Amino acid sequence: SYSFLDRLWFDGDKVVAFVFYEAPVTDIYFNLRPGYEFLADELIDYAITTMPNFDGNQQFILFGGQDQLKKAAAKRGFKQVYEYESLIFDFENELNYELPEGYHFVDAEDADPVKLSRLCWYGFGHGEKGEFVDYDKYDDSLDWTPAKSHKDVLADFMAPSPHSTQGYSVIIADENEEYVCFSGMWWVPGNKLAYMEPLCTHPEHRRRGLAAAALTKHYRRMKELGATHMTGGEDPFYSKIGYGKGWHWTFWKR
Repeated sequence: SYSFLDRLWFDGDKVVAFVFYEAPVTDIYFNLRPGYEFLADELIDYAITTMPNFDGNQQFILFGGQDQLKKAAAKRGFKQVYEYESLIFDFENELNYELPEGYHFVDAEDADPVKLSRLCWYGFGHGEKGEFVDYDKYDDSLDWTPAKSHKDVLADFMAPSPHSTQGYSVIIADENEEYVCFSGMWWVPGNKLAYMEPLCTHPEHRRRGLAAAALTKHYRRMKELGATHMTGGEDPFYSKIGYGKGWHWTFWKR
């Protein structure tokens, strides 16, 4: 872990800025409180000199509204290399997609880790690397394998991350009780944001309305709990079912 490199800036007892990494560790993020834009140069300099930069892979992820940080990065030779819009669903609108015949929801509290690992292996495109086998074997290779994928899922069951709310995840199974769609949910009531992450459907069950049904279940449940918005992604699927303008992501590298 390189979390000891993450840094907070204070004005008295008030946090005014934060520089931190995500996965991979060379992806650097910035939070800057409005009114403290004069710190932008200092934050960028700190990231360049101190945050992880293995093999020149460091990149800054900057969002819409972070103009001073973008200017500071550009002055130091960084250029925008990619951008996308992560769409948001406003709960003033309604999601109303029912589960197709032949499928049913699984109570997240009763989820089977192996079935979920298998779904994630194929649902996130790893099936082209091989079948989901030997997931219970020790693996010290550098490749992403079924064993590592299963270990990752199992860790979420055994040692959940802070603010993890697995009970609000949505799992869909087919008639054979195989998991075919999964949608995670991170819920902090004070934020009123239903943070949906991740979402995947098994390739053999796509284009049947499963993801839309999963998000509808999230919408109905989280709205009752006080959520006003729900996250999505950049895929055109989200706009087709009613998502609108969200967060603009930009990626900067030297």
